[in-house]
Amino acid sequence: MNFKLKTLALAILGATAVVAQAGSNLGPYAPVTDARLENPEAKNWLMYRGNYSGWGYSPLAKINTANVKKLTLAWSSATGVTEGHQAPPIVNNGYMYVTTPNAQVIAFNAKTGKEIWRYKKEIPADLLMLHNTNRGVALYGNKVYVATVDSHLIALDAVTGKVVWDKEVGDVKALSYITLAPLAAKGKILVGSSGGETGVRGFVAAFDADTGKEAWRTFMTAAPGTPGGDTWPGDTHKQGGASVWITGTYDAKNNIAYWGTGNPAPWPTEGRKGDNLYSTSVVALNVDNGDIKGHHQYHHNDAWDWDEVSAPVLVNTEVKGRKVNGAIHAGRNGYLWMLDRQQSGKIDFVNAIPYVHNDVFTSIDSKTGRPSYSAERTPGMGKAVNFCPSLWGGKDWPPEAWNPKTKLFYIPANNNLCSELPKADEITYKKGDLYIGYPIDGVLGSLRYKDGKKPATIGELQAWDLNTGKLAWVHKFDRPIWSPLLTTGGNLIFTGGTNDKIFRAFDAKTGKVLWEYNMPSGVTAVPSSFEIDGEQYIAVQAGWGIDAQRMQSGIDALDAQVTMVPQGGTVMVFKLGK
Repeated sequence: MNFKLKTLALAILGATAVVAQAGSNLGPYAPVTDARLENPEAKNWLMYRGNYSGWGYSPLAKINTANVKKLTLAWSSATGVTEGHQAPPIVNNGYMYVTTPNAQVIAFNAKTGKEIWRYKKEIPADLLMLHNTNRGVALYGNKVYVATVDSHLIALDAVTGKVVWDKEVGDVKALSYITLAPLAAKGKILVGSSGGETGVRGFVAAFDADTGKEAWRTFMTAAPGTPGGDTWPGDTHKQGGASVWITGTYDAKNNIAYWGTGNPAPWPTEGRKGDNLYSTSVVALNVDNGDIKGHHQYHHNDAWDWDEVSAPVLVNTEVKGRKVNGAIHAGRNGYLWMLDRQQSGKIDFVNAIPYVHNDVFTSIDSKTGRPSYSAERTPGMGKAVNFCPSLWGGKDWPPEAWNPKTKLFYIPANNNLCSELPKADEITYKKGDLYIGYPIDGVLGSLRYKDGKKPATIGELQAWDLNTGKLAWVHKFDRPIWSPLLTTGGNLIFTGGTNDKIFRAFDAKTGKVLWEYNMPSGVTAVPSSFEIDGEQYIAVQAGWGIDAQRMQSGIDALDAQVTMVPQGGTVMVFKLGK
């Protein structure tokens, strides 16, 4: 398109519209507004989990239990990158955006698979990367936002991929890094920082969507003189961890974002006695100014590396016959937490149920939800300890899902896996070094089977009735799963996560497997769904690696075997066959 024609098109469409590049066969880019994010169209997938509430639900129903067996590959495209691909394909009226490890962003025509542009940030060659993954982009206005493993937040033009602004978020020399998909809300782009295992103090920070100017920053370890500051001795909060590395959920009506936080640092508790707020918690933040409005700590003074970084799923439902504005979280500690969020931001405990075996908690206070611990199952200095679930948790970062039609809450769980941590070491903080307190081989080799023998099943796709607190159904696997979930209006659940590379569709009401597809690599990415020209698509990235492979290596060590799962990222998009 020549300059005069492009100028004329912009004048006709309005100043906020952007024209697609020649050859993309796409119409004008539709700016992503607050109104659209608060009420996303069923045909699009505009954010990490499809909506602000984190449901992982698409209302689209043209692909359903009756016809899903006819699902076939529409198109695929190799990313050219190995390691773990975890980001969902984000779709806005035919424009698709995916990210890969090392924060590469690729824009596609979502219908045809034609590549529109590709952005690749140069990462420092000497950067120590504990996780080089990326979990996706945020869309706002005419921009695409991506956070990077060298702790930058970058705004790209949604049509051309050109850099609009680039801001440094954290101290990369201290090994602060970002893997989450940003959260866009009310003219701000919100991100959090990984780095708890290197003593980085966790935070959530907000940046102006237009200029990149920092609006506020709220730390997740409470300082002396602030609420919760007395839960950290001395100045231990300064290297206290409590990372934020999974995208938050957002209550737009009350302007409150909910973020999960990671474990405190270092792992041994002797030098940081106290609850260590706000680690292993959900924290409610005012999006305008970052003020902490409420919190709930899932377990205090964590010693098990049970990050609780998955933001709670916001569901208005009933629990034990009581209507709640629910904040529902399947904890890494193996409990399903049902909380009630108040308009003020205060978070009340309602119920907690073990969804996998936990031998650490001896009881949970029925009013506050505070657990009590078995001293024999609490790691520390001078003692080796066994505990269940393992340090990978009953569920790690892969997100749960809620289906408003079935009224079931779905969890990708791993059961019968435990850990044995050796005696903790004395440790002193040094900027840029690991700050764990255990030898790294002792951590990665900590997996143990419950009861000391290989179980018949490990992975479990679970469906829960939140009101009764009972399992509606469970599908068990003979291997672990690392499986983000998508559920749909067609009463389906789509997920991968197993080392056999199979991507599956389940009946959301019964758990029956209805469709399987052998992928080029294992699937640990978040699936999404969208519609173009009246046709529904299911999209996901294949690409095994990172923590899924680390867990698999731990299983292999127990079984004295080697499981080979091919790597290499591929965007896979499916539709119904004719």
